[in-house]
Amino acid sequence: MKDVLVIGIAGGSGSGKTTLAKNILNHFEGRISILRHDDYYKRQDDIPMEERVNTNYDHPHAFDTDLLISHIDELKAGRDVCSPTYDYSRHTRSTEIRYVKASKVVVLEGILILENPELRDRLDMKIFVDTDADVRILRRILRDVKERGRSLDSVIGQYLSTVKPMHEAFVEPSKRYADIIVPVGGENSVACGMIVDRIEKHLM
Repeated sequence: MKDVLVIGIAGGSGSGKTTLAKNILNHFEGRISILRHDDYYKRQDDIPMEERVNTNYDHPHAFDTDLLISHIDELKAGRDVCSPTYDYSRHTRSTEIRYVKASKVVVLEGILILENPELRDRLDMKIFVDTDADVRILRRILRDVKERGRSLDSVIGQYLSTVKPMHEAFVEPSKRYADIIVPVGGENSVACGMIVDRIEKHLM
């Protein structure tokens, strides 16, 4: 498929990048495709649960980014892909897969998508959602406790031991590669409107 526009939405955990991506997807109602870096966490079926819990999920090595890159290349060539999905309660990949149809616009979202040079080179528009750290941790607590079945202590412990240091080491430095920096994330209707306008023009 010619002229496939790949838009990357990066930002720290809890920054609002997923909300921004959802708002964009909802506007186009199936006319564009989405890939999520979180779905490409490496499989850990062969690791005991107590070890899975202690995995550093915010380090680049936690992701099968090579598979993600190959899927982007397939979509850019006009071929549909089957994305893995991740089971956060079991800390490994789910047995389910998600069918992603090729389209003229592909949105990719994830904390580290601007960190990897090969992945970054495949993005036509690079967006970084920039949100204060205190807002991000509060959002993460609410999400992980309510939606992912985590305890408050485990969320705070993970934030202090891996999320915060990995954000400072890998996520925040990747901001310099962004074409657009969006404050507040999904709540920024002006920025969302600008991105929607860009996609609308590409789909004409």
